[in-house]
Amino acid sequence: MRKLLVLALVGLAAQLVDGALGMAYGLTSSTLLLFAGVAPAAASASVHLAEIGTTLAAGVSHWRFGNVDWKVVGRIALPGAIGAFAGATFLSSISTEAAAPWMAAILFTLGAYLLVRFSRPLRANRAAGRLRSRFLAPLGLVAGFVDATGGGGWGPVATPALLVSGRMEPRKVIGSVDTSEFVVAGAASIGFLIGLGSEGFLLPTVAALLVGGLIAAPIAAWLVRIVPAQLLGAVIGGVIVLTNARTLLSAGGVGGSVPVVVYALLGAAWLVAVGLAVRALRRARRARATVDAALTSASPAGAAIASASPAEAVEPAAAGESVEPAEAAKSGQVREPVATAETTETTETTETTENAESRKLAAAVEG
Repeated sequence: MRKLLVLALVGLAAQLVDGALGMAYGLTSSTLLLFAGVAPAAASASVHLAEIGTTLAAGVSHWRFGNVDWKVVGRIALPGAIGAFAGATFLSSISTEAAAPWMAAILFTLGAYLLVRFSRPLRANRAAGRLRSRFLAPLGLVAGFVDATGGGGWGPVATPALLVSGRMEPRKVIGSVDTSEFVVAGAASIGFLIGLGSEGFLLPTVAALLVGGLIAAPIAAWLVRIVPAQLLGAVIGGVIVLTNARTLLSAGGVGGSVPVVVYALLGAAWLVAVGLAVRALRRARRARATVDAALTSASPAGAAIASASPAEAVEPAAAGESVEPAEAAKSGQVREPVATAETTETTETTETTENAESRKLAAAVEG
């Protein structure tokens, strides 16, 4: 009973991380199951069966919060399902001894990728156009295969690729990837069912992970708006790297003082990555504050007019001008100023200068 409770808490924590980052539910859960001695194929099969329920709940929650782009979901989910089915079939056909280092190597690589990815600022390509099927289909195929063979990887492969493209809002990237994973998890589960049979699924483990994930799914869809993904990604990446390094060292027959040195180096790299992530997060926040302050002060006249009352915004008539009737003044019918060539030229010059300043500030944020 205690073990199932721990697994439920792991499922809850993994879903919170997955909802905030758009990745790491499978990585976190599979890493724990491998650490506990579960066979690689059974671990991946159980995690994917649990993900059918958690991704369905996550998809509904993200949809309710407006975080889903259904066109992207439709173009990436089907290729992802094909890749996941192929990966599940492949993992089911190899022995446990051969699968353990293979799966640990994939998880270790993805964890290291998270460390590197979230220790530096995201540089988005704002000039890019819409996402097309020729980009989404191969991405889904590769991500689905890695996800099934590694026990996780759909999010770590798909989410960064979509974020770096700069063509979607981060919250919609996370929501769309989480929603499409429902189809991927279903296809992987079918592949494992064909390759391993029903005995390949650890049903108590599946139930515990599912319960924890279902509790966390709606909370995670809300947390995606406020949690700093930069720091969370670096922290989770370090956990995945350290836990899977143990399996790789054991498979390689490394003993003596070497594992201690390896763990020390990996821990130091983890601390450096977290420090870089914190610095990048602070720089991004300072840059955004600078941009907001500059854009606010760029048009003080407009802000003053917007805050002024209608009566204060109307200037008194100059000498010799006819004054509008009182009824017209009460109804707000005031003559608009006549635009001249000089005023038009001045306005265009001001707008050009403000646009140039805005572009410089935006470049500073991305840099």
